Amino acid sequence: MSDATQVLERCEALGAISEEEGLLVRRFGTPAMREANELVGGWMREAGLAVREDSVGNLIGRRGDGPAYMLGSHLDTVRDAGRYDGPLGVLVALAAVQRTDTPVEVVGFADEEGLRFGTAYLGSAAVAGRFDPRWLELADEDGIRLGELVAGVPAGGPQPLGYVEVHIEQGPVLERLGEPLGVVTAIAGQSHAEVTFAGEAGHAGTVPMDSRRDALAGAAEWVLAVERQGPLATVGRLDVEPGARNVIPGSATMTLDVRDADDGVRAAAVIALRARAEEIAARRRLDLVWQDTASIQAVEMDARLTAAFRGLPRLVSGAGHDAAMMASVAPAAMLFVRCRGGISHHPDESVEEADVATAIDTLERFLRAL
Repeated sequence: MSDATQVLERCEALGAISEEEGLLVRRFGTPAMREANELVGGWMREAGLAVREDSVGNLIGRRGDGPAYMLGSHLDTVRDAGRYDGPLGVLVALAAVQRTDTPVEVVGFADEEGLRFGTAYLGSAAVAGRFDPRWLELADEDGIRLGELVAGVPAGGPQPLGYVEVHIEQGPVLERLGEPLGVVTAIAGQSHAEVTFAGEAGHAGTVPMDSRRDALAGAAEWVLAVERQGPLATVGRLDVEPGARNVIPGSATMTLDVRDADDGVRAAAVIALRARAEEIAARRRLDLVWQDTASIQAVEMDARLTAAFRGLPRLVSGAGHDAAMMASVAPAAMLFVRCRGGISHHPDESVEEADVATAIDTLERFLRAL
């Protein structure tokens, strides 16, 4: 059996470990995550690694003493996930490590997606020594506090010489280029906001069109402005009140997500979109409520590590990854693997065995060059 075939078979095995029947979901601190760690931990031991878990449940396999590079990704998932987002990076790393004898660590982070507590990068934050003590008070939908699953605030540990993460691209660029792999130059920054247009509800059959203060009409105009604005700007949720067929919408609340590798470009886009919302609201006699909910800075990957992957296309990652957290404490690099149709966070995630083989070979060459 080839290494790439084994990686895909292991992804299949992990894909069968879920909290729910009929779909894949593994949240932080659940029996499903425990089962996944036990399975991957067994594979790490077969590869000759010494295996441990830290205080938040990150799975770490170690070979050798002293400072070492860390390779890996995450083992948790979104709800109704595919098999490759996260686990592929852990298993490709393990396959490459088995071909070398250099000191190294392979990590399967316990929580990157933040599905249970809304804490993206919880696992890598613990390794990087950036765990926020306030997270301990967060509760899931069943009222279980994060502090009940974590014994105190993780202090972090010895930092790696560098961190390298393999991940499916989650986009269509490599497929369009006809390339199996790409190297990430930066992870885009993100701005999030909640935007509400408030007007006046009224009877759909009696209020003349020129007298209406239709919140949804204003929101629709602004959504199209978001689409035209760029860089990557998205309205992902739209809630309308009162939400009846025969009632003019009195309010419309939306989420805004803006991403770019240049924080200045991203900030300028948000300013422009807010100004556009204010103009629409004033012209349509609507009230506007704008609440900024998050601003996450862009993260550049390490130039030296990135240069080690010569000949690969350069890409910006619009999605967040554990590499963004690890880059705060160590040089970091990322490799993207082509995925069919750019589909991710979906059961139809798919990668080609030949591309996985190329990823293993590339990571092996990197380790040998160390």
